Amino acid sequence: MHDLSECTLLIVDDTETNLDILVEALADITEDISVAMDGPAALDSVQDSPPDLILLDIMMPGMDGYEVCRQLKANPDFRHIPIIFITAMNEIGNKTLGFELGAIDYITKPFEVLEVKARVKTHLSLQKAQQALARQKEILEIRVRERTQELALTQEVTIECMASLAEHRDPETGGHIQRTKNYVRALATHLQNHPRFKDVFTPEIIESLYLSAPLHDIGKVGVPDHILLKPGKLTSEEFEEMKKHTTYGYNSLKVAADKLGDYSFLRIAMDIALTHQEKWDGSGYPQGLKGDEIPPVGRVMALADVYDALISKRAYKSPFSHQQAVEFILQGKGAHFDPDMVDAFLEIQEEFRQIALRFIDFKEEQVALSKPYRKST
Repeated sequence: MHDLSECTLLIVDDTETNLDILVEALADITEDISVAMDGPAALDSVQDSPPDLILLDIMMPGMDGYEVCRQLKANPDFRHIPIIFITAMNEIGNKTLGFELGAIDYITKPFEVLEVKARVKTHLSLQKAQQALARQKEILEIRVRERTQELALTQEVTIECMASLAEHRDPETGGHIQRTKNYVRALATHLQNHPRFKDVFTPEIIESLYLSAPLHDIGKVGVPDHILLKPGKLTSEEFEEMKKHTTYGYNSLKVAADKLGDYSFLRIAMDIALTHQEKWDGSGYPQGLKGDEIPPVGRVMALADVYDALISKRAYKSPFSHQQAVEFILQGKGAHFDPDMVDAFLEIQEEFRQIALRFIDFKEEQVALSKPYRKST
C-alpha cells in the first residue's frame, strides 16, 4: 500500500455539516485537506493548488458538480485529477452522466465513514500507482532517447572513421568529408519541396543520407597506390581500374549491411557508393545507368561530389572559383546531372559556398570562394 499521508484532497460541498464529517473521517489518511462550498471556489482552489483527489458534491446552487467536473476535464492541466461525486441521488441516469463526464466513483449520502475512507484510500492508491508508472515511463523514455543518441553518435563516428581511412589513401583532404555530407543534406532538404522528390527525401532518408555520404568513396581503399596517388592524368587502363572503386565500396558495404538487416543505414551508403559516378545521360559508370534509373541519393551525391572536386585544391590543379563551379554544373544540366537537381542547386548555391567556406582546407580555396555567384550575361 502506498503512503498516502502526503496526498492532497479537495472536498467540495455547500453544506458545512457534510464538510465537517468528511474532513474528520479523512483526517487520519492525510491532513492536507482543502474545502470549497461552491463550484467557482472549487475551480479557483484547483487552479491555485491541484489536489491528488477531489470529492465533489453534485447538487450545489449556481454551478453544480457536473459543470465543475466538465470544466476540469476540459483542461489539460487538471483532467488527470480523479473525481469522486458525493450525492444523495441514487438514480442510474445521474450516475451514468457523472461517469460520462469523467468521474471515477460515487459516494452517496448519508455517509458511511468506513466506506468513504475505503474508497478514498483505494483511489488515492491507484492515483499514486499511476503517477509512479508515469514517472517510470518518463525515465524509460529518457534512457531510450539517451541510448538512441549514443547509438547515432557511435554510428556517425564509425562512418567518419571508415571514411577517413579512405581519405588517408587519397590526395583529397579531410574537409571533403564534412563538406559533401553538408552539401547533400542541404540539397536533399531543398528538394523536399519538389513534386518529384517530396516522397523520396523524407527527414529519415535525409538524415541517413547525411550520415552515409562520407562513405561514397570508401571503395578507394581497394585501388592500388600507383593509380590512386598518381599526380598526373590516368591512362585508359588506370582509369578503368579507378572506376572499380564504386563496386569495391558497394560490395564492402553490402557485406556489413546484410548482417545488419534490411533497415540498415548502410543500404543508402551502398547506393551512394555504387552510383555517385553515374550520369543523367547514361555515360557514367559502373553500370551506365540513365535518368531515373540512378537512385536519387546517387544523383544528389554526384552533384555534391563534383562541386567539391571543382572548388578544391589538388596536386594537379588549382581550385575553381565558386562562379566557375556553378557554371560547370549548369553546363552539365541534363547530361551529367538531373535537371531538377541542378535547378535546386542553383537556388541554394550560396548555401553550398558557405558550407565550403566553413570547412575550408587551404587558403587558395578560401580566396577562390570569396565571391558569390553572379549569372553570366
